Amino acid sequence: MNRKLRMGMIGGGKDAFIGAIHRIAANMDGLIELKAGALSINPEVAEDSGRSLFLESDRIYTDFKTMLEKEAAMPADKRLDFITIVTPNFAHFEPAMMALDKGFHVVIEKPITFTLDEAKQLKAKVEQTGLSLLLTHTYTGYPMVKQARQMVAEGALGKIRKVWVEYPQGWLSKMSEREGNAQAAWRTDPKRSGKAGAMGDIGTHAFNLAEYISGDTVDKLCADNHIMVPGRLLDDDGAVLLRFTQGAAGVLMASQVAAGEENALKIRVYGEKGGLEWAQHEPNTLTVRWLDKPAEILRAGAGNPHLSSYATHNCRTPGGHPEGYLEAFGNLYRNFALTLQARIDGTEPAKEALDYPSVNEGVRGMAFIDNVVKSSASNEKWTTFEI
Repeated sequence: MNRKLRMGMIGGGKDAFIGAIHRIAANMDGLIELKAGALSINPEVAEDSGRSLFLESDRIYTDFKTMLEKEAAMPADKRLDFITIVTPNFAHFEPAMMALDKGFHVVIEKPITFTLDEAKQLKAKVEQTGLSLLLTHTYTGYPMVKQARQMVAEGALGKIRKVWVEYPQGWLSKMSEREGNAQAAWRTDPKRSGKAGAMGDIGTHAFNLAEYISGDTVDKLCADNHIMVPGRLLDDDGAVLLRFTQGAAGVLMASQVAAGEENALKIRVYGEKGGLEWAQHEPNTLTVRWLDKPAEILRAGAGNPHLSSYATHNCRTPGGHPEGYLEAFGNLYRNFALTLQARIDGTEPAKEALDYPSVNEGVRGMAFIDNVVKSSASNEKWTTFEI
């Protein structure tokens, strides 16, 4: 291709947190440019946000339906290539379905939809259209997470026996949703967030990471969810025992009332020969512990000969230069963009570029929410994981 990919955005105006993150990530490699937006349901905010991002006036929209209709009718040299949806998850499904119907590829925030049924319909639409969908499970974009996955896939640890994943935050330790915190307000509201709180918001990240690194899928679980802050409507804390298809056992903990914690996502995976550990607070480091030899500390860094091609493909700087959340987000966008470029050019994308979360992970994430809620409400010890 001899041009940048053209992106349109739904949601993510000046009063939103995640929209700016997506724009930074999309812009990081010079492969994508924002050309149109319906950036807020508030017309004034939508227009002001579009102007502040220097969008052309006729491509600033106050509702997504108008945007998708008009953008689909644009000539080939102006038409958008894909749509990014960064609204709260109750407002994901309709714009995603319409975007696919209009022939646009889609990037979407997690959880992918409001219900499992919507996620299944969206998957069917992706398969019907043959278009691509990126689900922004950010943590799979870190180089050392990809290194961990490859080591497991190559059998370096032997048969996997145990997976521990924990995601403690403390930001909802008070009733912040009644104190003017807009993020807290929608994430704790069943009408906008869905049937799960912490388990839907961060538990899905932990679940995705456990399946991504282990290369296995959960087929049974036993959940115990809690509402720790009196008066809250959705779970803010919980734990889940996991059983994987190939025999491993797992433990998943997600809490947003772990007072003092920021974003302490950590995973440990153990096999017959050794184990590995990765933490989001120190993302450039992967610790590998062996049964019969000294532990190793692997570090991210471009050109590091000790890392897999999947890890080095997603390293941006020489060793010792910290890469974090924004770079991991950028890696997802870059891999998605490289895949779209190859498709447009009629070539085959590199296997490393194809390594990004898709609609399949979105369906499993929504199934995780349903199964966890069902299990926590049940007196049965184990619930079969159903999709």
